[in-house]
Amino acid sequence: MNHIKSNRLAGWKLALVAALPAMTLLTGCQVEMAGQTLPSPWYLTDDVQYYAPGPEFKLAKEAAAMKEQSEAVQSQPQAAPVP
Repeated sequence: MNHIKSNRLAGWKLALVAALPAMTLLTGCQVEMAGQTLPSPWYLTDDVQYYAPGPEFKLAKEAAAMKEQSEAVQSQPQAAPVP
C-alpha cells in the first residue's frame, strides 16, 4: 500500500516538473523596455482598443453657454447730461 502511495506522489512530482517549462513557454508576456511596450506573442490576435477622438477642449459646452449668456446681456445707452 505504501509503495503505491509513493509511486503516485512521484508521478505528481514528475508531472509538476514537466508542467513548469511548458507553462513558461506557453504563456506570453508583455514587457516594457526603455519606455517602449513590447507585445506579447499573441499581439496579432489581441483585441484592438479604439477610443474615438473627442473634442480637444473638454469644456466646449460650458464655453458655448457662457458666450451665449454674455452675448444676451446688452448694455443700455447712457442718458445725455442735462446742461
